[in-house]
Amino acid sequence: MSVLLVGISHRSAPVAVLEKVAITDDDRPKLTDRMLASQHVSEAMIVSTCNRVEVYAVVDAFHGGLAEIGELLSRHSGLPLPELTKHAYVRYSEAAAEHLFAVASGLDSMVVGEQQVLSQIRAAYAAADKHSAAGRTLHELAQQALRVGKRVHSETGIDRAGASVVSVALDRARTVFAAGTGDSSDNTLAGRVGVVVGAGAMGGLAAAHLARAGIGRITVVNRTLDRARRLAHTAETMHGVPTSATDLSGLVGALTDADIVLTSTGAVGSVVTLADAHRALAGREDSRQLVICDLGLPRDVDHAVAGLPDVTVIDMETLQRDPAAGAAADDTAAARTIVAEELAKFLTGQRMAEVTPTVAALRQRAAEVVEAELLRLESKLPALGTDEREEVARAVRRVVDKLLHAPTVRVKQLASTPGGDSYAEALRELFELKPGAAQAVATPMEVAALGELADDFTTGHLGGSGHPGAGQGTTAS
Repeated sequence: MSVLLVGISHRSAPVAVLEKVAITDDDRPKLTDRMLASQHVSEAMIVSTCNRVEVYAVVDAFHGGLAEIGELLSRHSGLPLPELTKHAYVRYSEAAAEHLFAVASGLDSMVVGEQQVLSQIRAAYAAADKHSAAGRTLHELAQQALRVGKRVHSETGIDRAGASVVSVALDRARTVFAAGTGDSSDNTLAGRVGVVVGAGAMGGLAAAHLARAGIGRITVVNRTLDRARRLAHTAETMHGVPTSATDLSGLVGALTDADIVLTSTGAVGSVVTLADAHRALAGREDSRQLVICDLGLPRDVDHAVAGLPDVTVIDMETLQRDPAAGAAADDTAAARTIVAEELAKFLTGQRMAEVTPTVAALRQRAAEVVEAELLRLESKLPALGTDEREEVARAVRRVVDKLLHAPTVRVKQLASTPGGDSYAEALRELFELKPGAAQAVATPMEVAALGELADDFTTGHLGGSGHPGAGQGTTAS
């Protein structure tokens, strides 16, 4: 068994494609069920954020697992398979682990170093675990990724570029307001009216950033009024900003009063329609600027809204091009060093764990042989006294333990090296160990035995034909 990653992110696909592939919380259980029902997938975890969708699956065959996951994503997104293959990437075995560690560290985020992805990975694992879709392999991988992410953030300054996409969006909004007022200071949001559409994790982050920016008051708009009230209460209690709540029926009124809007709902279809924007602008007493930061995937704001006078829409496509989404080179290098160190330790542990069932099976076989011989000795020498019999038994066991000690210690050491699984296989062959005995412990991620695998999501892979390295191209991730 090995871990297969199939992903599409802001690095490999335009926003229009990401919108179609996006997996909501409602979609996740259904897709997970379909994966687990397929022939080659035994575990599955879906990481879905505002700028990526990644499926981590434990598969028993590279080609078969890839074909099944590809077909499921194609049906879910409505994208033909050839179109999907242009934008997706594949990682296998240790390369999949390395990628998840980098994602958890914020190295692969739109805003390098942002920390929200850690909570998103944690939520993805919790959802898989709740659905009984995460076994030992994904449990170990996900937990280690979370530990790596925490270490990177605590030991480097990688998050100095900005805490999240929200911070970069607000920086762009400040630029818009500064251009309109001539105020080039950082407090162009102070005293203004903010609206947060969506009361999920991104909504909470948006409210916190608005408060820190000195916003005068906030309105939280959400489909479910109770959730909007909870976020409003939290924002007012924790940040001291006057905050009200409304459901979607109050959206137009909130937009009428707003200077800046941050929206991220995960809804399918526009939440802020062109008609909503028209009615809101018509109700304003002046022609002040309205800045809408659309952080949703799929988009929350109708495309046409950006064409209205005195309205600026900052969307994910705009943020992809923002130079502020990078971190200092030294901090990035330090983070990558930590990822490399942690990956090496993780893989060493996995390889050593893989040989443990074989060593246990070998010792069990030796114990069975010893007991059989002691029984034979007892039948041959029935007059042997109890003390003599026990001394003989101890002597035989000491001899066997000494003979096995060096090879079993050495095989564990060798197992920690690339290709170390061959030593365990040699033991199984030499001592005729039962295959089942060596699999008594859940098999961890194996080292990629097929060599360098393609980084691109090729049609050949999805069709289950050709060598895993066929069609290799430039990685898009």
